[in-house]
Amino acid sequence: MPPAPRTVAVAGATGHIGSLTAAALRAGGHDVVEISRARGVDLRSGAGLEGVLAGVEAVIDATNAATRDRDATVEFFSTTTANLLEAERRAGVGHHVVLSIVGPAEPARNPHYAGKLAQEAAVVGGPVPWTIVRSTQFHDFAATVVGWSESDGVAAVPPLLVQPIAPTDVAAVLAEVGLGAPQHRRLDVAGPETQDLVDMARRTLAARDRQVRLVPTWDGPFDVTMAGNVLLPGPGARIMPTTFDEWLSHEAAGG
Repeated sequence: MPPAPRTVAVAGATGHIGSLTAAALRAGGHDVVEISRARGVDLRSGAGLEGVLAGVEAVIDATNAATRDRDATVEFFSTTTANLLEAERRAGVGHHVVLSIVGPAEPARNPHYAGKLAQEAAVVGGPVPWTIVRSTQFHDFAATVVGWSESDGVAAVPPLLVQPIAPTDVAAVLAEVGLGAPQHRRLDVAGPETQDLVDMARRTLAARDRQVRLVPTWDGPFDVTMAGNVLLPGPGARIMPTTFDEWLSHEAAGG
């Protein structure tokens, strides 16, 4: 039996995962309050938050930092999370769900991982009952990494072992968790198969009919401390169905 209609706020609602999460909630008949700068709410300053969470039962935070600087990323996630949690406390929100990432451990050298650790710490120590959803990298992650370093037809890609997941599957889990009771734990979610990031990059470029020479290297934001099983989901992870090959077929078809 589907859950009764609820009112859920999505922070970062105009971003990739946020918009998919909002769509998944609406498809289930639930009311969605969109929290984003495009909707007049600035989480970094707190402007526009007053009153926006009235009647909201749960908040799903799918925000992302627009910087790759470590200190700036940590500051962004710490500040926005603190502002959001305080607004939730005042509004009586009963469940805070945050999208994090599989693999972060102290000390995190990668800026995004450092920011996510700070965000998780704020949530765990905050005033609102919580659930943390740690996702593996998305299917388009290899293409993103190529874009970071590509120059004159050459790109550096770290030889990471990953278990990539479809963004739609991540959104489905976030919506489901947000409609449930707080779990006060970290839940790993991943795709069905492990992949080598360099091979993912090669296959993605081929599907897009692009010629780029790939240089496997640990020089860059992902160092050798992320080798091996570090980025793979832990025991008891939620495994979602969409494969990387299915995503590639969509890319090859021009999707």
